[in-house]
Amino acid sequence: MEFAIELENLTKDYKIGFWKKKTVRALDGLTLRVERGQIFGLLGANGAGKTTTIKLLMRLIFPTYGKAQILGTDISDIRVHSKIGYCPENPYFYDYLTAYELMIYFGELFGLNQSQRKKKAEELLNLVGLDETDWHKQMRSYSKGMLQRVGLAQSLINDPEIVFFDEPMSGLDPIGRREVRELIASLRNRGITVFMSTHILSDIEVLCDSVAILRKGKLAATGKLDELLFDSDERQGFEISLKGVGVEALKKEINVEIAEKPTGLTVRVYGREDELEQVISITKRLGGRVVAVQPIKMSLEELFVKETKNVEN
Repeated sequence: MEFAIELENLTKDYKIGFWKKKTVRALDGLTLRVERGQIFGLLGANGAGKTTTIKLLMRLIFPTYGKAQILGTDISDIRVHSKIGYCPENPYFYDYLTAYELMIYFGELFGLNQSQRKKKAEELLNLVGLDETDWHKQMRSYSKGMLQRVGLAQSLINDPEIVFFDEPMSGLDPIGRREVRELIASLRNRGITVFMSTHILSDIEVLCDSVAILRKGKLAATGKLDELLFDSDERQGFEISLKGVGVEALKKEINVEIAEKPTGLTVRVYGREDELEQVISITKRLGGRVVAVQPIKMSLEELFVKETKNVEN
């Protein structure tokens, strides 16, 4: 299997204090693999090591020890940078440039000719949803959300094989977040690998194929998202949506977890399929009907809390 990113025992220490005598470990022996063509989410609380990981991969900082490869090339080889895109959490650009001028500038850095630069600038600014009336305004007048859109656009100017996004939804309103989610999903459809970190768990749950959870620089969990959410013995079971049957009538027949909602009842049974069959049979006998049956899975928020608590300090 080809991997887009391979990390092995990647570690980063910082010297702190006036005399730089104290050492703080920001990343602790991270070993991780990301398959090509997928959206991979890096999760963790503030200070968990997410941004440190991305900065190490971008060679903005350097590891204390360990190694990493991007697209099969060691990160020390700067030639791989021509194949990647990067948007930091808080993109900062020259205040007196316009978004269009910035895109032309980055296009020239990547060796695009004049017509290619113009075409890519227009295409990408449209793609990220920046209003055309704002293309030729100086970026010092931009809101944080507008700067975020420009940051996403510049990360795609070189048609990268892999892109790194650090909090890509930062500063965006709900409509903007939805547009960026759709943009990121479209990158996967084009075969581009996306490596992203974010605090917004709902975005990860909607977008990502696989995730890794960090706590205090250590890897707490990693794997395909669906498998991680279902891999919990204490949560295995079924959720049954019912209509036309009352709570008290059902409780007299079987001892299960029942929640009453405006649309009907929701019943949860854990671990035993015979209880599922009993609920369905009793519901029919009482004149009700089964609307839906679906397996129970842990929410990403529950997984996040569980795994970050389980890692030793």
